[in-house]
Amino acid sequence: MKKRSWYLASLVVTLTVMTVPVLSAENQSPTQSPSELRAMSILKNMSEYLAHAERFSVTIRDGCDVVQESEQKIEFGNLRIVTVSYPDRLRRPDRLRIEVERSDGQKDLVIFDGKDMTIYTANDNIYATTARQGTLDQEIKYALDDLKIRMPLSLMFLSTFPGELDKLGVSAEYVETTTITDVPCDHLAVRTAGGVDFQVWIAQGAEPLPRRIVITYKDEHGQPQFSADLSNWNLAPNLSDALFAFTPPNGAERIQFLAEVRSAAATATPTKGGKK
Repeated sequence: MKKRSWYLASLVVTLTVMTVPVLSAENQSPTQSPSELRAMSILKNMSEYLAHAERFSVTIRDGCDVVQESEQKIEFGNLRIVTVSYPDRLRRPDRLRIEVERSDGQKDLVIFDGKDMTIYTANDNIYATTARQGTLDQEIKYALDDLKIRMPLSLMFLSTFPGELDKLGVSAEYVETTTITDVPCDHLAVRTAGGVDFQVWIAQGAEPLPRRIVITYKDEHGQPQFSADLSNWNLAPNLSDALFAFTPPNGAERIQFLAEVRSAAATATPTKGGKK
């Protein structure tokens, strides 16, 4: 059997994290223009709308630039179907499912059922599981901070979305009204203090959902961009227990998350004198 020392390292590339920061009300300048005030109001409304959704599903087609040694930018993309459930009123655990298909044909699956988080790579028939009973918010933060797994636009999956945004300070402008896949949208341009600019197109009307996001990393070599088109929003998907259950396919090999391997190795490293 081929030894896979990378332990799901390919998923770190597949699940690159992108967040959408906005300006909190506490940090807003008293001299904000009407354009800025309008943009902030739209962003806040969008975050609160998503945070109050008990469940939703969305299709995300994204692309990320990789700057080559020749300075040429090559875009690699993913198609992801994300399903999120916060069924508090049903007294059931938070749940998450992310189906990923990369531009090179690799297929991955991320599942959280309220007790365990599992990542499966179909092409290699390998998977890793960690037991983490709790809320989806806690699980996502654990995956990001401890397992070093990256999830695109993961901020939008948190029930604390508005509060998370309030921790970041940016400036924003209203650009125009435009149409994304037949949906009238408000186009906003946002600048952050951390060398990241982004644009977001938010649907007008009763469902203020993000339809497109473009992020520019100004301080990175070549100023690469990440872009995502979000479609097929469904705020009342028909969810079954089977959707969030993972059964290893025949012959699947269970491995460890890289962060867990490193943690175990660090704990097992003997100190001077041969003692642990």
